[in-house]
Amino acid sequence: MAESNRSAIPGATAAGQTLRALKHRNFRLFFVGQLLSLIGTWMQSLAQGWLVWRLSHSEWLLGVVGFAQFSPILLLGLFGGLAADRFNRHRIVITTQSAALVQASVLAALTLTGQIATWEIVVLAAALGTVNAFDMPGRQAFLVQMVGREDLGNAIALNSTIFNGARIVGPALAGIVVGLWGEGACFAINAASFLAVLASLLAMRLERSEPPRPSRGALQSLWEGLSYAFGTPHTRALLLLMAAVSSTALPFTFFLPAIVGGVLRRGPSSLGALLTCFGTGALVGALTMAYRRGLKGLGRLAGLMAMGFGLFLTLFALSANFYLCCAILVGCGFTLMSQMAAVNTCLQSLVPEHLRGRLMSLYTIAFIGISPLGGLLQGRIAAHLGVQPVMASGAILTVLAGLIYLLVSGDVCASEAVSAGETEDLL
Repeated sequence: MAESNRSAIPGATAAGQTLRALKHRNFRLFFVGQLLSLIGTWMQSLAQGWLVWRLSHSEWLLGVVGFAQFSPILLLGLFGGLAADRFNRHRIVITTQSAALVQASVLAALTLTGQIATWEIVVLAAALGTVNAFDMPGRQAFLVQMVGREDLGNAIALNSTIFNGARIVGPALAGIVVGLWGEGACFAINAASFLAVLASLLAMRLERSEPPRPSRGALQSLWEGLSYAFGTPHTRALLLLMAAVSSTALPFTFFLPAIVGGVLRRGPSSLGALLTCFGTGALVGALTMAYRRGLKGLGRLAGLMAMGFGLFLTLFALSANFYLCCAILVGCGFTLMSQMAAVNTCLQSLVPEHLRGRLMSLYTIAFIGISPLGGLLQGRIAAHLGVQPVMASGAILTVLAGLIYLLVSGDVCASEAVSAGETEDLL
């Protein structure tokens, strides 16, 4: 478990309150390593999308690559969660990060030597998705071992700031690097960045502990996780909301190269600028969530932010002005990240420890695993109708999903916490 830490007191400074999880040495190492690695990840993400668009000019193929990269999470995510509950999470994350380094290295080598083809991008995207199916649940479940339950909500929000801080820097750098040296250089930088996170993981000092020996078979364990998730009101409502947003609105990220190249008539540096604006809004949202304490209002906030995300994305889909698109994406980033952090904090704060990995796998499936199905369908429709009307339709469906969630569920996290006797966290 993480080393002990006193909770923040009412007189603590705003910065101390917001950054309190960084008092834990292991989390500080994780924070720095992940920040450097995720900058490389975002560079690869931009370069990969631009490479597919440059080779094909096809919205359909953008959707195919997105499907290949994220569908393994839908197919294997539950097994990734089961692994996180049955095996050492620290070792799981070291293994998956090492595998991601190999994937980026192969992609870099093929691109730099001029041998890359679209089908190879699809295969390598699927390989990365398979790695992420085990990495994401393992990494999410590993957070509690670094900071303990007391600072878990803050660690989740700060983990989001890492992700979105990198989203600001990575695409901006990638736009410059692609313009100067091509996509292959971004892939090579990403491969090198994994050395930072591996060094941070190996430097951690963790108490020797192994997960309890399972008392039931794999299929029974999977069913146990599913029964808990869909038999518990707050979990069911939050996962369904996340799945709705993921399938209808989140695929917009797959089609940004088509928006930039086909609608706005700009190059990779403009794609980087749009992603940086999105990341800026998301970073502000993550820091805002990091300052919060307790669960009161988080369930309602998740629904409101889902509606806000849908409204901003509708405006983005209907705009053809680059600078207006930049401003709108700041709002998209803020609302999406606030919703994600609210859902994640509610789920992780109330889940029994022995089910944490499986619940995080369901969260990962709802957030990331379902979006490629929407992306594949939207890519096919966009090839005939254009990307803007398809994106706007998905955004409007997201607004409706958020509204239905609020009408049916309300502040489900607070009610569940009260029923569990956790009234302290609501103050």
